[in-house]
Amino acid sequence: MNIEYIKNEDIERVLIGVPSGHKHVRMIFILKNKKCLVFSEATIANVLRGFILVKTHPSISAIELKGVKLEKRKHGFAEYQLIEVEKESRKIEDEIASVLYSSGSTTTAVP
Repeated sequence: MNIEYIKNEDIERVLIGVPSGHKHVRMIFILKNKKCLVFSEATIANVLRGFILVKTHPSISAIELKGVKLEKRKHGFAEYQLIEVEKESRKIEDEIASVLYSSGSTTTAVP
């Protein structure tokens, strides 16, 4: 796995909006190292759903989302979605810590 830990100081700018001739929002991160990451509205919505769940739920501290092709879905929803995986929060937290460690992250863990 090629790991790149992106922090605010690594970002030159972010563009958020509906491109001319399109219907859906895109989010574009332009990094100082000249890499450009483009995210679809469906991806943004799925990640935000997970983020809000972790930040606001009284007992859920981590979740994993997995890319799934859905045959049945609400009208207007993308065919591919990031769906919650049933896994213990602790296992996900440990995996996150392992990825951060592998990335060389200097972020200090809180005891």
